[in-house]
Amino acid sequence: MKPLVAITVDVIAEPDNDRSKGKLSLNWNYAEMVANAGGNPLLVSPLTDVEAIAHLIDGWLIPGGDDIDGSHFGESNHPKVGLQDPRRWEMEDRLYKISDPQMPIFGICYGCQFLNVQRGGSLVQHVPDIVNHDFHSGGTMQTYHVASSSKLAKFAGTDWIEGKSYHHQAVGRLGNGLEIVAKAEDGTVEAVEDKSKPFLVGVQWHPERTPADEVTLSLFREFIEACCTYAESKKCVTS
Repeated sequence: MKPLVAITVDVIAEPDNDRSKGKLSLNWNYAEMVANAGGNPLLVSPLTDVEAIAHLIDGWLIPGGDDIDGSHFGESNHPKVGLQDPRRWEMEDRLYKISDPQMPIFGICYGCQFLNVQRGGSLVQHVPDIVNHDFHSGGTMQTYHVASSSKLAKFAGTDWIEGKSYHHQAVGRLGNGLEIVAKAEDGTVEAVEDKSKPFLVGVQWHPERTPADEVTLSLFREFIEACCTYAESKKCVTS
């Protein structure tokens, strides 16, 4: 049976829109990559009772999104910040806190930043202030060096990864239990992981936007394989 993989969706609030009141949104390619790798994607919204599904899911993909409120890491917001709808953060915060620590989690862009903040870390709120350029935004194809001792390098099968970059924020102060395992040439953090977990990886680039890339395919296959292993372990515990 395919592992059940939660993918939390974005929120576009339009309270004055009498027709829709807003939208729940997820780019197709996130779910497609999970499905193509052998997973069963389950879209989770702020209206979902996450307490009721936490024990059912076998993994969690945290996709990209808008900016995390600086109040979650003790800072005022930078003028360039475009805030994520707080209902998404609140739902993901609840799900993170009640999830089994051994459940595989794959964070992409916002998802990488979310994992770092959840672990007590902070964010660089506007990367161009630090590196004096905006090459990390707009889909720039970049090359990242990956620590050879990392799980990410093992999953990817290489110490060098190419990816498309669409962010103006990045990991600042590192969260507890995380390691920086990939950087861009200018020193911007591009991936973190917790080596004590079977699969807890956050990448700052968007692998779902390079679907034909062999490294991308390897990352999603390894994620889904970890979800399968976790699903089997749950059966052993409950049987």
